[in-house]
Amino acid sequence: MIEIAIPGRPALRLSTALIDFNGTLARDGRLIDGVGPRLHALAGRIDLHVVTGDTTGTARQELAGLPVRVHLMPAEGQETAKCGILDFVDAGETVAIGNGRNDRGLMERAALSIAVVGPEGCAVASLSRADVACASIGDALDLLLTPRRLVATLRS
Repeated sequence: MIEIAIPGRPALRLSTALIDFNGTLARDGRLIDGVGPRLHALAGRIDLHVVTGDTTGTARQELAGLPVRVHLMPAEGQETAKCGILDFVDAGETVAIGNGRNDRGLMERAALSIAVVGPEGCAVASLSRADVACASIGDALDLLLTPRRLVATLRS
């Protein structure tokens, strides 16, 4: 559990992370440098789920050995399918991290949402629904590893 007291808004209690793969954790289907160690560091504090359409077909291979549960989404209706994962976790204790248009529902419903505007860009529909935007997945994961950074960004 990650607990964050933010002045001017209710405290966050995060038990689950739903994270997109392509464009977020990976570039061109390959895990971005530094992601693995950060996921290992977070795994002791929060349940990690990767929710992906797996555009490149490499998600399971790239994530093998990492402390994450991988959920492959169907080719059609990915936004709805990703949001369906929230039915099995507590949306009020979930952080969503993504960059794609199919992440916008997660961004809207999760207790905390982080858009990653990395090398593959970020869909404006998701960016506009995010609480925070980061230039890299490393920065996004570091916000969870060092939560006081979120306080500075989100306080009123």
